[in-house]
Amino acid sequence: MTDRSDLVPGLAALFAETFHVEAPAADTDLLENGLLDSLQLVELLLQIELQFGRRIAIENIDLDDLRTLRGIAGLIARPDGTARRDSAPMSALATG
Repeated sequence: MTDRSDLVPGLAALFAETFHVEAPAADTDLLENGLLDSLQLVELLLQIELQFGRRIAIENIDLDDLRTLRGIAGLIARPDGTARRDSAPMSALATG
């Protein structure tokens, strides 16, 4: 298993290269600060698969996992690639 702190610099580079903005700090809320929108979330998942070799099914993702680079790194680092059990799944966005 990869330590999430080891993944943050790679994610920062991915974010800067893919979205053409300066990579934010590891704990910056990407959604709240308007640095990541719904289309970019899909692109981010594709880039994670291409660059980190991790395919993460949308139903296994919690929105909170995608709020920060540190959270995204934690999602990638989880052995099963599943969302944390203590929060609502992204599918809740479609109904709410």
